[in-house]
Amino acid sequence: MTRSKRVLQNILMGGFLIALFCVGFRLFPHPALSEGFLSSTAYYDSNGNLLRLTLANDERYRLWTDLEDIAPLMIDSAMRYEDRWFYYHAGFNPYSLIRGFFVSYVYGERLQGGSTITMQLARMHWQLNTRTVGGKFVQVLRAIQLELSYSKHDILEAYFNYAPYGRNIESIGAASLIYFNKHPKELTLPEALTLAVLPQSPSYRIEPNSDGISLSLMKTRNQLYDYWLEEHPSDADLSALFQLPLRLRQPEKMPYIAPHFIEQIEKQEKFNPRKPTDIVTTIDLPLQLLVEKQVDAFIERNRHLGVKNASVILVDTRDMGVKALVGSADYYNVDIHGQVNGTNAKRSPGSTLKPFIYALGLEQGILHPRTILKDVPSTFGSYAPENFDLRFLGPISATQALNYSRNIPAVSIASQLKNPTLYQFLQMSGISNMASERHYGLSLVLGGGEITVQELAKLYAILANRGQLKPLRMQSTDAIAKPIQLLSEEASFITLDMLSQHRRPDDTLAQKSMTLPIYWKTGTSWGFRDAWSSGIFGPYVLVVWIGNFDGKGNSALIGAEAAAPLFFNIIDNIVADYPNLKEPKFKFPENIKQVDICLASGHLPTPWCQRKGKTWFIPGKSPIKVDTIYRPLAIDKVTGEVVCPPYNEDQVKIEVFEYWPSDLANVFAQAGLPKRTPPSTAHCKNGDMAITGMPPRILSPLRNTTYTLRRTSSPHISIVFNATTDNDSNIIYWFVDDAYLGNSTNQRSIEWYPKESGRYRIRAVDDKGRADTRNIRVDIIGMINKQEIEAH
Repeated sequence: MTRSKRVLQNILMGGFLIALFCVGFRLFPHPALSEGFLSSTAYYDSNGNLLRLTLANDERYRLWTDLEDIAPLMIDSAMRYEDRWFYYHAGFNPYSLIRGFFVSYVYGERLQGGSTITMQLARMHWQLNTRTVGGKFVQVLRAIQLELSYSKHDILEAYFNYAPYGRNIESIGAASLIYFNKHPKELTLPEALTLAVLPQSPSYRIEPNSDGISLSLMKTRNQLYDYWLEEHPSDADLSALFQLPLRLRQPEKMPYIAPHFIEQIEKQEKFNPRKPTDIVTTIDLPLQLLVEKQVDAFIERNRHLGVKNASVILVDTRDMGVKALVGSADYYNVDIHGQVNGTNAKRSPGSTLKPFIYALGLEQGILHPRTILKDVPSTFGSYAPENFDLRFLGPISATQALNYSRNIPAVSIASQLKNPTLYQFLQMSGISNMASERHYGLSLVLGGGEITVQELAKLYAILANRGQLKPLRMQSTDAIAKPIQLLSEEASFITLDMLSQHRRPDDTLAQKSMTLPIYWKTGTSWGFRDAWSSGIFGPYVLVVWIGNFDGKGNSALIGAEAAAPLFFNIIDNIVADYPNLKEPKFKFPENIKQVDICLASGHLPTPWCQRKGKTWFIPGKSPIKVDTIYRPLAIDKVTGEVVCPPYNEDQVKIEVFEYWPSDLANVFAQAGLPKRTPPSTAHCKNGDMAITGMPPRILSPLRNTTYTLRRTSSPHISIVFNATTDNDSNIIYWFVDDAYLGNSTNQRSIEWYPKESGRYRIRAVDDKGRADTRNIRVDIIGMINKQEIEAH
């Protein structure tokens, strides 16, 4: 009795020690079974469509999938086929091993290993050779090690991620995505049963050159379905599906869309230790395919002109996501260096930067849309630019100069820019690898620097986003960065309005039928190496580049003739496919107004102006003064000479003459449109004009007075301007330090809201050009405290 107790105690103690060892072994830290797992990366568009599945570093397709993300019927069918007793054994099944031994070695039939799911995982995880008895013994020991180290959940999960599924495909995630274009959670019963039987003999059951299920695979799959019905009789109504052919997409048929875009993300993620296996990009697959199709068709139509390559980017300005990107016309064409991503190549932008020169000019009070600029032979220091057509148009409005892409007016504006200059603006916008400002000089205006397609798209998005700089986004997980205000809302709005008046290069009917405004600009680099067309439509920025990666010139590479047609082909097709496309809504800029101007000068009209129009202007910034082109003279009815005041009105007639600067007058003459030379007024005292009258008299503000404004809870404190005029005048134009404020009549006043303290010169000019001036000082005192408010 004592001996039996001792034996029992020894057995219990041995069992306790074994249990303690097992518990300790389990609690001892073990590396996750996913550690060292070489994974592919699946790239999706913004709607979940697969763009590309990359190979892992060992040239295999492999994706890790959590067990919870695998369809339960997939798990059940695999366990039914591979290891029905998975949850009840300690890593190996003695019955299966013995049966496999007798079948393989005693009866001499086809080898059967009798491996459990755990044993199969051990073989795959440690790369074991299990075709020998010794190898099988090691496999069993490794399986026991797995069972001691990990939970059944972890083992089953790892099995699905290491299992082979034919060709170079491993893991249920990769197999499901490649064969059925589905996530493992979305598999149907025929698909799940097909994948369940594949790991046993993947090379035997997969036909690489066929996208149909092989007879061997179908037979084994249908046998498993018969077993499946034993426990799931309700699935008998699916039997018809198992008689239909099942198509398996082969790796060669996998999508390979937006390759340049995907490669750029791969480079960005190369050193990311937490690189995800599933990357959702900002690409919109229908838009990407549309752009690719239009590029292919355009290159084919223009190949006879030597046009062989193109790069295009489409950006959604609302979140700055890249919706389509074509790096080259043909990724697989070695002759055009097709695998180079042209959207990242530095190229001369031609005239595509001109909108930003005008935007900065608007911002800095150098011009307004109707400002008359001089397109005449000019030099700027040692720099003497020429127009593309080697012609001069004379006086031209800023809007026309921008849309006609006149070089000399653009250089003239750029020469006046300060804080920032165009160079400084480009630097603030993040344009990379720029040389010094002195290196470029004013040639930067006409494309003397270099920029990429992606950088140019980001620049045009500044205009679309009302002056705010935002970085491009290529992944859905990219944070939406806090914007940087580089231009005012007013300058951006007016620049877009100027660009919207740019006619399409093909015909005017298309322009009239297009309800969606398009703000666009072309560019051509020196030597005809680069043709550009960039612009904004709806919520998108589109940039098109046409050229050769080797930098060879081609006379066909002109922005308006090469890039613009592709630009509008893409837009027309997008609008056709998305007829409800609209612009993002922005509030109308508060500090912007319209004013009547004399079209010949771009200045405020007088009664003698021949043609009048309207223009946008920014109060306090835009440079507007009274027109001096059209001037009246009193002409003697008998002699036809100028009469000096005073004169008898019955003996004179008033004639209006155009006073053009000599350089513009020469251009008119060269164009065959000479202007009549005004008669001399030198004989009149001080050269006075023949029209007399009293200038306006400012009543408020008072001369040499300090106005103290106290900012209370309401910051809108104003100074009232009013004046009296002669009875021949109807309008008074008000200026503050030469910045146009607005107009009033001699019966009404106008209010001015100064923003900061300082000395100001107030000027009132009537519509006859006569003026009065006042100098005042403004002191603005900040917020008052609560006690002061109560005292008042």
